[in-house]
Amino acid sequence: MLRTVNVTRYITPLREGGSLPALAEADDGFKYVLKFRGNGHGPKALIAELVGGEIARMLGLRIPELVFANLDEAFGRTEADEEIQDLLKGSNGLNLALHFLSGAINFDPVVTKVPAQLASQIVWLDSFITNVDRTFKNTNMLMWHKELWLIDHGASMYFHHSFTNWETHSKSKFELIKDHVLLPQASMLQEINNEFKQLITEEKINSIVSLIPDTWLHWDGTDETPEQLREIYSQFFITRLSYSEIFTNEAQNARKVLI
Repeated sequence: MLRTVNVTRYITPLREGGSLPALAEADDGFKYVLKFRGNGHGPKALIAELVGGEIARMLGLRIPELVFANLDEAFGRTEADEEIQDLLKGSNGLNLALHFLSGAINFDPVVTKVPAQLASQIVWLDSFITNVDRTFKNTNMLMWHKELWLIDHGASMYFHHSFTNWETHSKSKFELIKDHVLLPQASMLQEINNEFKQLITEEKINSIVSLIPDTWLHWDGTDETPEQLREIYSQFFITRLSYSEIFTNEAQNARKVLI
């Protein structure tokens, strides 16, 4: 289960994020990077952040703690920036936040060489969750206490922006892996595929998907109930795991072109 905190102070917007996340403080005394339900992609970006992040954690990769973050309806009334005020007003209720890693610096692939095993684990993860946003342009990784931490999985699981043919998407090669910042170092993809296929179970997938709040699963133009939508998410990943050779081979072939 994820902890739930109440946001007590909006500190500053983090404008490098397309959805205007913010640095905020909560009633537990910690600072968080707050992702808003009222962002341009709506709750689906939070679902991708939650599910993608918790799958990464389940695989043993480092990500900041994720928490549910309550935003009171009165929050932001005094905010002078109209864009931010609208964002806050549209995000009343339950949002998602990542523990702020104070002093962390952006990962620079020129400065830091990632070991083959870790690089292969991250490339496999991003192929599995179809994360399009771990490139040289935007690595979405941090160095903190000399360790590599993964952040920002909101651009993964892009299939859910249209639930048509989700079965086809679950078996995709994921050709965009060719742009992954760690692909050149990922020389152990087959070994990691064998390892992670044993580690991920249907029960673990269902447990992670069950974390998605009902309030994030009421979408315009969708007839499915929250329970039915969770079942689609679970089946997407269960099916994708059974076809992991397809996206693993795609990543291996893309790497051969690079090296």
